[in-house]
Amino acid sequence: MRTKITMQDIADFLHISKNSVSQALSGKDGVSEETRRLIIETAERMGYEYPSARKKRLSEQSGNIALIASDFAFAQKSFFGEIYLSVEQETRRRSKHLLIQSINEETERKLVLPLFLENKDVDGIIILSHLSTSYTNAVIATGIPTVLIDHHHPAIHADCILTNNRFSAYEAVQHLYDLGHRHIGFMGNISFSPSYHERLDGYRLALHDKGIAENPEWIVKDALEEPKYVMQTMKSIGTQPTAWFCVNDGLGFLLNSTLHQLGFQVPKDISICSFDNGQLSRLATPMTTTMGIDLNQFGRKAVERLFWRMEHKHEPYMELLLPTKLIVRESTASAKR
Repeated sequence: MRTKITMQDIADFLHISKNSVSQALSGKDGVSEETRRLIIETAERMGYEYPSARKKRLSEQSGNIALIASDFAFAQKSFFGEIYLSVEQETRRRSKHLLIQSINEETERKLVLPLFLENKDVDGIIILSHLSTSYTNAVIATGIPTVLIDHHHPAIHADCILTNNRFSAYEAVQHLYDLGHRHIGFMGNISFSPSYHERLDGYRLALHDKGIAENPEWIVKDALEEPKYVMQTMKSIGTQPTAWFCVNDGLGFLLNSTLHQLGFQVPKDISICSFDNGQLSRLATPMTTTMGIDLNQFGRKAVERLFWRMEHKHEPYMELLLPTKLIVRESTASAKR
């Protein structure tokens, strides 16, 4: 008669604790992904039988994970493309197949879900970047575990993987302050994304902590990433600040070019610090000081959280804030006035 394999048998074979085996086989936190894979593979080889409820859940899984995003997000290949690749790699590493669907404006407006969501042919969903709150909630209403990357909203109840926007913007302003700047502007479109609004919050918190009064003329909250708009905005400002903080590298690049056309030298006359460490920050002349984001970590953490959520559907939702790194380049220098 065949002896039933227990968790203790697996633990003894691998020379680890029974608790680690239990955590790995139940999908709980507490062990590394490498250890989790080793335990699961060993359990399968030894013939371990999962409890009936767990076995039923495994047999019902499709083996598919969905990644959906707007046409706009998928078009931002230098930023979201890296996140997508890390999601794909991490999903494949966990023996799942990634299904990808781009959501156009009409589909989003009419709340038309991809067929693989309507038919519940996926075990989990990752939403990359910004989709409307109504569309995101329609996805969540399918009951399929969902994780958001780089977006959240008070009316959306789901796990989110985010940049620590407030503290990162604070650090950017701190960098400018340490260089002697006391006249610091802000440029972004805060209505486009909660992330940009949070960066404004971080900018304001830094000014408050340093005892610097806000100058409304230097706070541009509706900025468009268009050369004409940036030029008109810069011309409308009576006296330029000595430094600008931009919510992304696109605005930082346009601001650099515009100031040059207006006769200013960066950073001799005006310093610029932006956000994301994307391609445009490296193409700018001079290259832009920016807040770097670990895009691969976005994907890894999203998949990690999604797999946890698939096993813990009724646990409270959480937001994970990922840190950034200040990358100092030639666009920032000591203030001259």
